[in-house]
Amino acid sequence: MLLGSLYLSQFMPFWFLYQALPVFMRQKGLSLEAISVLPLLSLPITLKFLWSPLIDRYGFTRWGHYRFWIICFQLLIACITAVSAWLDVERNFNALLVCMTIICLSSASQDIATDALAVGLLEPHERGLGNAVQSAGGSLGAAIGGGGMLVLLNYWGWTASLQILAVMMFVALIPLFWHQEQVKNKQVALDSVTNEQYTNLTDRVSTSSTSATKSITNRSTTFLFPISYLKTFINFCTSPGIGNWLLLLLLYSASSSMAATMFRPLLVDIGLSLADIGWLMGIVNTVAAILGGITAGFLIAPWGRKRSLTIFSLLWAMSIAAYLLPAFGVTSLSALYLVVIGTEFAGGMIGTTTFTIMMDKARPESPGTDYTIQTSVGVFGSIAGAALSGVLAQATGYRGVFAISLAIAIISVLMISKFFNFKSQPKG
Repeated sequence: MLLGSLYLSQFMPFWFLYQALPVFMRQKGLSLEAISVLPLLSLPITLKFLWSPLIDRYGFTRWGHYRFWIICFQLLIACITAVSAWLDVERNFNALLVCMTIICLSSASQDIATDALAVGLLEPHERGLGNAVQSAGGSLGAAIGGGGMLVLLNYWGWTASLQILAVMMFVALIPLFWHQEQVKNKQVALDSVTNEQYTNLTDRVSTSSTSATKSITNRSTTFLFPISYLKTFINFCTSPGIGNWLLLLLLYSASSSMAATMFRPLLVDIGLSLADIGWLMGIVNTVAAILGGITAGFLIAPWGRKRSLTIFSLLWAMSIAAYLLPAFGVTSLSALYLVVIGTEFAGGMIGTTTFTIMMDKARPESPGTDYTIQTSVGVFGSIAGAALSGVLAQATGYRGVFAISLAIAIISVLMISKFFNFKSQPKG
């Protein structure tokens, strides 16, 4: 309930900005130049790892370390959304852009805290189902924030639709208000400072008379030294096996994004109506992804990490190959439904599995930073895959793009069998 509501509310504003807002702006007559600015709002999602150590280091234990951050950021998102409801899209575009930027920054920051809270909340044997909930919440959030908001905008207009979105953000916080986070006195990475520096610093903190200083958790102390900030990233990225794992995440994301990006224009070229495309890529794909994620959530615990990742990756590679069917002329509606269901179901399975392993690899002293580094690598891969897909399609056609995507998927599967044993990872 808690994780589902948090991930649902986390994804709603992002997909509203990514899917619904550009369509609404164009309908209102705004220029393509103005609309082209909107993708820049996704930069905080990509670069959020840069300030993730701040959220790991600083917090107020009275509210719960990560619970404090989530409440603050989500309340800010809801308030800014409510303010935006009263702005005219055409007349107040600059003010609206400022509001949307604040929402994106807050949403990206909330994501760091939510993932860190989930890492500490879920025991290793619970992470499969926990990440299935995350995947389902993310898919529903995307459906509501994207297609759902377009429907509301069409029938109720800008002001009422954004007010409803703001209310949903407030309501989604209710389970968190009842949650009592167990704040642990975690050991920080003391190798980033000398013993003398640390002793002097802790002495100053302990003798301080201000209540504000005392309320800050001891995780903030080492962050005062710039070298510790850099070592937070370096220590994680140089951990055994992390380099290969990050490369796998990059390849997986690039392959999926490359194929999915070109599949949509292929549907248009085939001659499908907007209604058929909307139903296929808005409803059917969401349901399939949710079911795939839930199925994987139940299987990860009994099968173990490596077996699950290997089997689901093979299914995912086979689903990428299915994109070649419509590219070679198999364009019946039933065949397209099977392609979408297969790819999204397999994508949901591999997504839940990778999220679970990402949690396993996050260190207890810096879960937000470690998990965010991994998700940021995935985002980089998705952006690169999407950017290259158009260039490759222009040069090689749809068949060439899907073939290259399949080749990358096969390389990813081979990497799993060669480089990953997960002997140190929990089975459940």
